Amino acid sequence: MNTIVTIKVVDDNSTHARKAIDNAFEKVYYIDSSMNYLDNSSELARLNTNSHILNASSDLTYVINKSIYYHHVTHGAFDITVLPLLDLWKSKFAPGGTQQPPTEDELNATLKLVNASNITIEGNNIFLLEGMQITLGGIAKGYALDIAMDSLIKDGITSGFVDAGGNGYYIGHKPDGTSWRVGLKDPNMSQQVITVIEITDMAVATSGNYERYFSEEAKVSHIADPRTGYPSQNLISATVIAPLGIDSDALSTSVFVLGEQEGLEMIEGLDGVECILITNDKRIVRSSGFEKYEVFSS
Repeated sequence: MNTIVTIKVVDDNSTHARKAIDNAFEKVYYIDSSMNYLDNSSELARLNTNSHILNASSDLTYVINKSIYYHHVTHGAFDITVLPLLDLWKSKFAPGGTQQPPTEDELNATLKLVNASNITIEGNNIFLLEGMQITLGGIAKGYALDIAMDSLIKDGITSGFVDAGGNGYYIGHKPDGTSWRVGLKDPNMSQQVITVIEITDMAVATSGNYERYFSEEAKVSHIADPRTGYPSQNLISATVIAPLGIDSDALSTSVFVLGEQEGLEMIEGLDGVECILITNDKRIVRSSGFEKYEVFSS
């Protein structure tokens, strides 16, 4: 997942706590090894190479099914078949590349491979159209949080969190009885926060265009709009609170692509989900129920 994963638990037995944490990390490693398309031995890499995989794991099948669901919910803004598009942009700004955006013809040809509706799942057998390629970068991290947290709970942990590069899932309370607090960074000032939220038994994820780029020179967002072929430039960041990590992860990516109006409309239509957005003109926009989580805001 190309990020640092942190697990912290509250327990009165340090040996038990360490064992529970070790078990949870095993789940994270498993998801990373299964769903990393850059690892040629992973299930996902085999699916991309062969355009099909038979008897896929229930985890991969579930995540791809969930991805197709969000593809429909977002009317195509969330699309795991976007990998050929990302690769096209990366190739342009790689050493030896043109250092210019792709041409319209190149984008149109590549966009023909991008449509999650063309994924077929029959039981645990998954089929792609020839040339399609999947990346689970917008959803697998959230799922890893979920199965790590599920492992902790099965091991008797009732309080703690799993954090993967700023995406977190929090249960229970801190030893002093208060809820877990999460600061959401100001993208213009890394040491500042725009708000602090208190959450328990919820997950939070942020998607933004200020931390990862295809290249430092190009400063092109790493999140492409699968509907247009161009990098998404609608927002600076989108943070989503949801009951599960997989949902917060996929929805933060989706809202970032959809932009302020469409993104807010989608979030308002979902139960138990809230968001906060930073627009390109530096406005901070909240969904109707977001403030109930805040203990401080700028």
